[in-house]
Amino acid sequence: MDQDISITFPHVLIFFPLLAGLITFLFKKDATVKAWALFSSIITLFISLASIYYASNKALSGLAFNYEWLKYIGASFSVSLDGMGRILTLLTAISFPVIFAATYRNEYKNVHIFYGLLLLTQAGLMGVFLATDALIFYFFWELAIIPVYFLCSKWGGEKRIQATFKFFIYTFTGSLLMLVGIIYIYLQTSAVNDKAGALVSAHSFSINYFYAAQLTAAQQNWLFWLFFIAFAIKMPVFPFHTWQPDMYEQSPSAVTMVLSGVMVKMGLFGVMRWLLPMFPLAVLKFDTVVIILSVTGIVYASLLAIRQDDLKRLVAYSSIAHIGLMSAAIFTTKQIGLEGVMIQMFNHGINIIGLWIVIELIEKQLGIRKISQLSGIALKAPVLTIMLVIIGFANIALPLTNAFVGEFMMFNGLFQFNIWLAAVALISIVLAAVYTLNMVKKVFYGQVNAITATMKEISVNEKFALSIIVVAIFLSGIYPQPLFNLTKDTVTEIITRFK
Repeated sequence: MDQDISITFPHVLIFFPLLAGLITFLFKKDATVKAWALFSSIITLFISLASIYYASNKALSGLAFNYEWLKYIGASFSVSLDGMGRILTLLTAISFPVIFAATYRNEYKNVHIFYGLLLLTQAGLMGVFLATDALIFYFFWELAIIPVYFLCSKWGGEKRIQATFKFFIYTFTGSLLMLVGIIYIYLQTSAVNDKAGALVSAHSFSINYFYAAQLTAAQQNWLFWLFFIAFAIKMPVFPFHTWQPDMYEQSPSAVTMVLSGVMVKMGLFGVMRWLLPMFPLAVLKFDTVVIILSVTGIVYASLLAIRQDDLKRLVAYSSIAHIGLMSAAIFTTKQIGLEGVMIQMFNHGINIIGLWIVIELIEKQLGIRKISQLSGIALKAPVLTIMLVIIGFANIALPLTNAFVGEFMMFNGLFQFNIWLAAVALISIVLAAVYTLNMVKKVFYGQVNAITATMKEISVNEKFALSIIVVAIFLSGIYPQPLFNLTKDTVTEIITRFK
């Protein structure tokens, strides 16, 4: 009986939000749509929490589901919850109800389509983090992205068409390169036989067959770049980042939160789940090149963040800098660095969504995002200010906040790899403090002006959403061990590929 229960978690995490999204299209009343979206996302969160509780008491191998989908080409609907999958599905499950609660009072045209597409995006993200078949992985990779095109192009800002087109070109190019790589590796896999020994397929899309494909060093070298470019665009890493600030600025706030908090983790996840284990020789050859690009992006994005007068663009460049550090730490292939990335993916998602919520609440009331036009909000909305200060401290990795432990471990791994690259990356700590604290000072402190005089304290549901963020910041900052327990086995498996 226990085994029957355990195998339901991976595919329920995918199909419940998928079904909820499809049902959302049938509703017409705005209040019903919003209530249903929030309710269904909370149910998904409970399913995710139940999967983690069950996994902590049972063998991890029980948290897998496999169905022969396209038997004669070696493709199966294969999903599994390992440590990295659990921490990222948990992030996805937490993010959506928080986003829905924080933006509950927002009005949208065709609200049932808007929320339906968001729930389909959640289903696609879950599939990406759970897939153990390359074809299924690619399917969910696209499923997660496609609704975002429509969400931004229909509900975005004035320049949404240009931003969406740029996003489409970047992501479509990356996806096409990855598909070419998937097909090539598929053709290098060995034959698949059934239990009786009969030939089922000449090749397989299974992740284990992909790991075992006999690829020469030369093959790994060019395949590495096909996959890396696709993942680097999604993170994004310098110089593949130029779509991001425009997309974040023009997208509806709820979509920006999903993009920045969860969707960028698809790229980091792809590197660790697929790229590192498949191309260990190429990783060791190109690690310095990727780390240099990542560190360049860290400093470059941090300097640009300092110069921004738009709150959305400031946070967008801040996110690029933080993702750059995670990318650099991954390619050190040091255990402490990878462990830091695992928990930082979760923590970064929590922190960045918190920042976007604050920006959304300011823009919704005042209609502007310009730092130079804002001042004295602390006098009008003290609770919002307290929340923002705590989230801001987490953004600069202050001790006792969630980002401190992850950043410490990532810098440790980077120092073990190359002390000079680590020293350059460390500049970002000072730069992050500059742009974050400068933003807090200018926007929230000082005298109230004509614009901010109309600012009011945030509502109960908005306080609740931000309170969840703040509690998560302190919980994982003071006691991060549960997050390490989730991911330690996954890190060990990755490291063994390089020994």
